[in-house]
Amino acid sequence: MNFLSHFYFDRESDNCYHILGTMLPDLLKNADKTIVLHPEKLHHTDIAVNSMIKGWNKHLEVDRYFHSSDFFLQHSHGLKKLLLPAIEGSPVKPFFLGHIALELILDNLLITTNKITVEGFYDHLHGCKISVINEFLTFAGLKNNEVFFKFYEEFKKSRYLSTYTKTEQIAYALKRICMRVWKDPFTVHHEAAINKILASYRETLLDNYMSIFDEIEGKLVVD
Repeated sequence: MNFLSHFYFDRESDNCYHILGTMLPDLLKNADKTIVLHPEKLHHTDIAVNSMIKGWNKHLEVDRYFHSSDFFLQHSHGLKKLLLPAIEGSPVKPFFLGHIALELILDNLLITTNKITVEGFYDHLHGCKISVINEFLTFAGLKNNEVFFKFYEEFKKSRYLSTYTKTEQIAYALKRICMRVWKDPFTVHHEAAINKILASYRETLLDNYMSIFDEIEGKLVVD
């Protein structure tokens, strides 16, 4: 799941460090795809650092439930089939595209149906002290934190996730993600075709997309 979908499961929390912890696996990957950390079993004397570790584990748990769900398998495959002819000539792998497209559509739906607010998401990030984040990263084994913090400060400043309120921005967000792997993922014609497909698929999900969030929440409660 993407940032805002992860935020949904802790939308009532007042612990910014826990919220940030649920975002860190993806934030670190976006900052530098070579970063690999495994703080899952660590325990720190600082309660805030431990909150980040618990948030990290929550992220992994949610992703595990999501990626093994019938909802994910059905809709990522459905999107892959629809997008395949639209990206003819593109180097992007159709499965990757279907996977990421579904996650972006879910983020868009959460915002546009008022299940969460982007402002609430960013307020949590701004509430966390850099010194605590730095301690977590160092404790988890990251040798050079500068690359992450450069990305993180720009991520907060740009408030890029606010653009997800516009359905037509989903295709652009998808392109940005693909550009981390492929230099020139789409032509202008590809983007136009992708945007049309995603807007249409969003409408098909509108009435039942919350089923996957309810399903995962139920499993988290049981655990």
